[in-house]
Amino acid sequence: MSREHEWVDEEAGPVVRPYAVARGRTRSSATSAIDLLASVVGSGLPVPAKAELSVQHRRLLAGVTGQSRPVVELAAELDLPVAVVRVLLGDLLHYGLVTVRPPMPKNTAAAEDLLREVINGLKAL
Repeated sequence: MSREHEWVDEEAGPVVRPYAVARGRTRSSATSAIDLLASVVGSGLPVPAKAELSVQHRRLLAGVTGQSRPVVELAAELDLPVAVVRVLLGDLLHYGLVTVRPPMPKNTAAAEDLLREVINGLKAL
């Protein structure tokens, strides 16, 4: 095979299209859409024998074991599109391996005045 027809150089490494990582799926198997800012944490349950987890599934699961992380941060860490991470999370959710918590509503965020009081109190210490 002639190297002149290759479109990827040696430095690029292996190239896998995002839809191949998600096995051609564009939607998550989860019942509802997974928000970009949703927090994901591993459930701690063992991987079921029937679960067919890819390397990317396992990397994603390792990223949320013992800590809660937002979906968008996981996508950045794995260097995958958010849509692919949502599909993979849907699979992990289906097997009960992760818990997805929606982001806090905006109206429950601390008021700016309260945050300033806390900062001023910390400075006074």
